[in-house]
Amino acid sequence: LAEVLARRAKELPPPVQMCDALSRNTTPPLKTVQGNCVAHGRRKFAEVVSRSLEESRHVLETVREVYRNDAAAKKQDMSPEERLRFHQTRSRPLLTPLRRWMRQQIRERKVESNSALGQALVYMDRHWKKLTLFLRVPGAPLDNNICEAALKRSILHRKNSLFYKTQHGANVGDLFMSLIHTCALQKVNALDYLTELQIHARELALQPQAWMPWNYRETLAAAAAGQNPQPV
Repeated sequence: LAEVLARRAKELPPPVQMCDALSRNTTPPLKTVQGNCVAHGRRKFAEVVSRSLEESRHVLETVREVYRNDAAAKKQDMSPEERLRFHQTRSRPLLTPLRRWMRQQIRERKVESNSALGQALVYMDRHWKKLTLFLRVPGAPLDNNICEAALKRSILHRKNSLFYKTQHGANVGDLFMSLIHTCALQKVNALDYLTELQIHARELALQPQAWMPWNYRETLAAAAAGQNPQPV
């Protein structure tokens, strides 16, 4: 990441770095605005909900409302600044009393600090500033779930790569991994897309820009209507 940031234009402001709270994610110190993943904090309570039902549900239900607010901001296509104000108006009144309640559980020893629930509370309180970055910085995400989902595909591809016989085969596998992930981002069925590429291999070779995951259906429709497809 340090090598990537070194190539960043100097006039740009520091980017938001979203990760969990592991120290190795920020070592060495990087010129970023650091935020911590709310999903990681939430997960700690989900893991102990069966043992601490009332306390865990209180946290989980509050976080659920914050995510609902974020979903509403996305649905309304808010700008980063509008989303920030929306969260400040809707989510901050939920989170401020939540932190007060969490600290009370720890301070008044209502929860054993070394228990799983206690450790979940301490984690949230200790990293609260970075967990709530979206209340202060326009565009700051709530979590890094998109990146983690992408990493899982890479890890699966690495596992499958043990069976490539040649470097060329591995390179082809890299290409297909990229196409499949792009299909997922575009909400396109990867099997359908790759099948159409095979069926229309000749047309693809002549006009590859018209056969991207985000525009191949328009190309197929245009071809069916007898029109010359125009790449989008």
